[in-house]
Amino acid sequence: MVEEQFSVLSEDDATMTLVFCGTPAFAVPTLEALAAAQYSIPLVVTQPDRPRGRGMELVASPVKETALKLNIPVLQPVAIKNNTAFRDTLAAVKPDAIIVVGYGRIIPKWMIDLPRLGNLNLHASLLPRYRGAAPIQWAIASGETVTGVTTMRIDAGLDTGDILLQREMPVAVEDTAETLSPRLAAMGAELMLETLRGLEQGTVHARPQDHSQATLAPILKKEDGRIDFSRPASVVFNRMRGFRPWPGAYTTFRGKGLQVYRAQAEGFSGLLSQGELRVDGHGLFVGCGDGTALALQEVQVEGKRRMPANEFVNGYRPKPGERLGD
Repeated sequence: MVEEQFSVLSEDDATMTLVFCGTPAFAVPTLEALAAAQYSIPLVVTQPDRPRGRGMELVASPVKETALKLNIPVLQPVAIKNNTAFRDTLAAVKPDAIIVVGYGRIIPKWMIDLPRLGNLNLHASLLPRYRGAAPIQWAIASGETVTGVTTMRIDAGLDTGDILLQREMPVAVEDTAETLSPRLAAMGAELMLETLRGLEQGTVHARPQDHSQATLAPILKKEDGRIDFSRPASVVFNRMRGFRPWPGAYTTFRGKGLQVYRAQAEGFSGLLSQGELRVDGHGLFVGCGDGTALALQEVQVEGKRRMPANEFVNGYRPKPGERLGD
């Protein structure tokens, strides 16, 4: 239960009024934590319902579903920058702070200036590194062994506002974006509570980011999942972990798409050219950059089911010199 995970604020702290803006599952633990801590949350703002699935039925965001369970009113404006009705609604609430977690909209200046404590954002990286829409994915894809979460005050830039608090988390070699995201979300929820308490008590002080150390984590594109076998196997492996489940890791085999679901960067005694397949004992290897190789473990040929590498070898019998990605 959420109530068991987060301590309750004192009566004075609990009188703070917040508006929560968020959309994805990553934002849910923070909303639940704020509600469990007895903050006043008269309004949740989230993205409009989106069509999904084969039937293209409208589906509510994870934040909307959570807000409805908590009996918190929900607004889903299509646009916010010049939305007079939305602006009037927020002004009437008179929030002490607006909490923003993965909302997916650029926060306009009027909204930044509205609450006395500002717009407080939870970002899933150790800023100024990995500014942008996909910090968890790019941190893993870049081979980071440590990442974390940051609370910051939103300004007019892209994740450039002053830092409030940060907390680190190790990245395990087996971590993917799917496994790391829930842990960071839980850590971030606790950090947001600590940030709000600290701001009210005067123990948390904003500090500017070192912009010279900034790196970017842009929104992922389908093309990011295409395997480039000119990269070393360790780089390909890290990108596979970071880009799971989407856009995944894919290439081509005999003119058809091939999804690679599991693989390991391993040594290989033979010298393989980039993209060249080789069956060696019970293993299936593909050549990568810098004389490295990737051991394929689970794949899926277009139109077929997922299968372990040995089943792929038995069914397709790759020929000597055959390549992926041609």
